[in-house]
Amino acid sequence: MSADHQRLNEKQLKAPTTRFDRIFTRFLSWVEEKNVNHSKVGNPPIYDKNLFPWTQTIEKEWKTIKGELDVILKRRDELQSFHEVSSEVETITKDDQWKTFFLMGYGVRVEENCRQCPETARIVESIPGLKTAMFSILSPGKHIPAHRGPYNGVLRYHLGLIVPEPADQCRIRIGEEYHVWQQGEGIVFDDCFNHEVWNETDGYRVVLFVDFERPINFPAKLLNKFVLRASVLTPYIREANDSQLKWAKKFYGKN
Repeated sequence: MSADHQRLNEKQLKAPTTRFDRIFTRFLSWVEEKNVNHSKVGNPPIYDKNLFPWTQTIEKEWKTIKGELDVILKRRDELQSFHEVSSEVETITKDDQWKTFFLMGYGVRVEENCRQCPETARIVESIPGLKTAMFSILSPGKHIPAHRGPYNGVLRYHLGLIVPEPADQCRIRIGEEYHVWQQGEGIVFDDCFNHEVWNETDGYRVVLFVDFERPINFPAKLLNKFVLRASVLTPYIREANDSQLKWAKKFYGKN
């Protein structure tokens, strides 16, 4: 693992608090090093999209996705804020200015939401190694402070769906590189590099937010698959899935 990547890996969403958490964190750090050393696609902060041919298919259908998003946004105020889904992100956001609408969370399909957005569900489920897919909605003036993701066994894809003007005021920094979203265009990046987000416009910014399994050479690939499958059993992800179910019952009017 490079010195820069190791340095950036030091920032976590939530620090371990129990002995088990500390042991598990050390184990994850060891696996992360294997992931970096055996990555099929290298380890830059931002990737060449040509390494992932499926991105072209997704982007050809971006207007279909946006059409379903527009319906969801009519009830934007009723959507969950990200920290309400998972308390793990409370270190970077605690307000209602970052809303989410999950189709798949941490490998678990959110059935009611997929029925609400059937075409988007169909499109994202074609992504190899899909783990998480959601609409990520940032309010005007929202800033997400510098942080890193919890585990580098996945890579992240953002597809611009609504990008308010001036576009250069709606951006993300990944490592030392900056990216401005464009409608209908995507970016693939490693969220385990320190990153930061700004929406300094008067409009809402919405991206399709996807996490997918990092392409890794055998046999390290098996270790990564084990971690990703086991992660569904962790308290943080169980909490997130339970939160999604409770919210869906309220949102869709079920008792």
